[in-house]
Amino acid sequence: MPHDFQLAVDAARPHELAGWWAETLGWTVEIPDRDFIARMIAEGYATEAETMTWNGNLVWVTGAAIRHPGGLAAGPGSRIIFQQVPEAKAVKNRWHIDVRMGGDGMAAAVKDLTGRGATYLREGQQGPHRWITMADPEGNEFCIG
Repeated sequence: MPHDFQLAVDAARPHELAGWWAETLGWTVEIPDRDFIARMIAEGYATEAETMTWNGNLVWVTGAAIRHPGGLAAGPGSRIIFQQVPEAKAVKNRWHIDVRMGGDGMAAAVKDLTGRGATYLREGQQGPHRWITMADPEGNEFCIG
């Protein structure tokens, strides 16, 4: 039986990085359920210090998530969660996201992504397949192709 999954990404600023990736992928930032958060605080499972207001919404300080625009219809695993960690990224990713933007639009995509805080790293090619490796604003590597 196949399983759903979500991708978890360590981040210094999870809400900013979630917004960046949502824009990059054309996905949607999840808005947490305000009533659920309030209930968790009222029942003693969380404190108000563990929450903040981000873009007018009550959110958890330590995490943010984005979801495929198909929402739950795309499956519970069609989600990326960004979780706050205290340490900075120190080494190369062992795996990464490949964003399929289409070969003709790669130059424009590099310009857009670098304008929004990404870093161009290098180009690669295997046979007719070409890609560009970049890093998001927190240094997480990804490829466009």
